[in-house]
Amino acid sequence: RIVKAVQAQVAELDFAPSFQFSHPKAFELASKLANLFPGQLDYAFFTNSGSESVDTALKIALAYQRARGEGTRTRLIGRERGYHGVGFGGISVGGMVANRKWFGQALGGIDHLPHTLDIERNAFTKGQPEHGAHLADELERLVALHDASNIAAVIIEPVAGSIGVYPPPRGYLEKIREITKKHGILLIFDEVITAYGRLGKGSAAEYFGVEPDLVTTAKGLTSGVIPMGAVMASKEIYDTIIGSQADERLIELFHGYTYSAHPVACAAALATLETYKEEGLFERAASLAPVWEEALHSLAGEPNII
Repeated sequence: RIVKAVQAQVAELDFAPSFQFSHPKAFELASKLANLFPGQLDYAFFTNSGSESVDTALKIALAYQRARGEGTRTRLIGRERGYHGVGFGGISVGGMVANRKWFGQALGGIDHLPHTLDIERNAFTKGQPEHGAHLADELERLVALHDASNIAAVIIEPVAGSIGVYPPPRGYLEKIREITKKHGILLIFDEVITAYGRLGKGSAAEYFGVEPDLVTTAKGLTSGVIPMGAVMASKEIYDTIIGSQADERLIELFHGYTYSAHPVACAAALATLETYKEEGLFERAASLAPVWEEALHSLAGEPNII
């Protein structure tokens, strides 16, 4: 299905720019994604990779804060051990030392929350670990240190992926969301790995019942057939940025890529989403999760298994 969709699209329209105007499949895909993601995550900005999605989300966060009259909010917060791609913004908020050390200090104005990895107390926990939610309170310390008026956004992986698959402790994401809302700080979920069925739901935001302000995605959007990513933004962010422009002829957001919403990529994504739905792949992932969990936990106590 995906290959046929790509072939048909190349024959019909092999390229169309997305600056100031676009093409039907871009709007169709954006509409489907708005229905897939929870709550007010109704607006899509298309990219070409997960790394581009992260840097795009960071720029949207900064633009939003400036658009609402809080241009001093420029500080960004990631997590230790976090992975957010290989763009300059992504390695700056990321916390994987090997990915950063060759490139100096990267961006300034960056802080990192402690990671929730706790092998001693959380090893072989079924479901979400019981220990670690208190680490979300470190965000309050950073707010006290820098003042909320200087902090734009926090970016985290709902489920850590590149350093091992680590679910969040019970209550951790909820606490992070509570603190960010209280202080007017945007919350970005990096779901380049977790979105599109990896957890048996359309997103980790849906799975955990925590709605961020921005979500970065890629990978499963096209099943890897064509490079593509998407950033989902809340209605509040969209309305604020668009509303800040007094003249409708102006560019709403000074950001974009030549191949954003490429028609062939959109065709691949639409066919991928259709395949997920028709073949029940989200539901299949959910049904297989307990089987995989039991198999994994059966290895407890084996040599070199932690």
